[in-house]
Amino acid sequence: MIAATELRRVLLRCPNWLGDTVMAVPVARALRAALPAAELWCLGRWVPAILEAEPGVDRLLRYPSDWRGRWALARELRHAALDLAVLLPNSFESALHARLAGARWRLGYAGDGRTWLLSHALLPSAGPVHQVEAYLALLAPLGLEPPATAPSLRVLAERRAEARGLLAEVGVEPGDRVVGIQLGAALGPSKLWPAARLAALAAALEARGTAVVFLGDAGAAPILAAVEAGLPAPARSLIGRDHPAMLPALLAELAVLVSPDSGPAHVAAAVGVPVVALFGPTDPRLSAPIGNRHAVIRRPPPCAPCFLGRCPIDHRCMTAITVEEVAAAVVARLEASLEEARVPAG
Repeated sequence: MIAATELRRVLLRCPNWLGDTVMAVPVARALRAALPAAELWCLGRWVPAILEAEPGVDRLLRYPSDWRGRWALARELRHAALDLAVLLPNSFESALHARLAGARWRLGYAGDGRTWLLSHALLPSAGPVHQVEAYLALLAPLGLEPPATAPSLRVLAERRAEARGLLAEVGVEPGDRVVGIQLGAALGPSKLWPAARLAALAAALEARGTAVVFLGDAGAAPILAAVEAGLPAPARSLIGRDHPAMLPALLAELAVLVSPDSGPAHVAAAVGVPVVALFGPTDPRLSAPIGNRHAVIRRPPPCAPCFLGRCPIDHRCMTAITVEEVAAAVVARLEASLEEARVPAG
């Protein structure tokens, strides 16, 4: 057991994936609560943008994309005299980096040939465990067993103003109820719903007076072009127009987000927006947004979950999902939020 009194400076090595960074927030808060006198540093690709409003973190560090930058960061961290590194990624590289950084104790899951680099190598669960639970379980050597809670993110007021300005540029008026449709996801095209069905969903929602905005990074432009081919009018698109630090604020402006299993789905859920998540090749037991406000739509064939980036057959896991059931899930969440708004506070 590692005594809390021996920990003056703690590094939380977050994953380099957007959604996994969001799912790491409960770990950061558990460490903050258990170690009020220690400095808490967080490191990861998405950390500076996603955690910029997190008050319990003393320093936010972006993980460099190049080896020279990583080596320089390891030297900087060595001078900082880290007492503990909690490693959420399961990679060899993350354990090696923590060792080079001189962290006295290094907690992580065994595997990927890295056990010798860890001071505490934990065995992963034998069965399916949600990623939030798996991350929190790494705190056992500190004597901590925090319950799995839904991640949440704080949003800066100036980011909300920036997001509203961007939505106004694509024709969203104050008071409009906006449904976002996320285009694209990490892993590959196997996660994606057919473009024709995305177009049909958008048209159906627009017909009932709901503003639909398409979201995604610049790489989603070809998907948007395919969707627009099935729309009667040009799409409201913010593809490639936001930036990482604004993403939580932009998603917080939505009434509902429709998304594949993706990082933005977790960001939206964490800022309190209901998510209709479409799952195909991945397993919602591991990575679905947590909470009863969200809907997971999944029609798994025997080959799912396969976790393949590209379907080798006919993509039946995603084509089995119909426009009607997704639209119904969206409408149910829109109506539920209206009902919530009618209930007087207190």
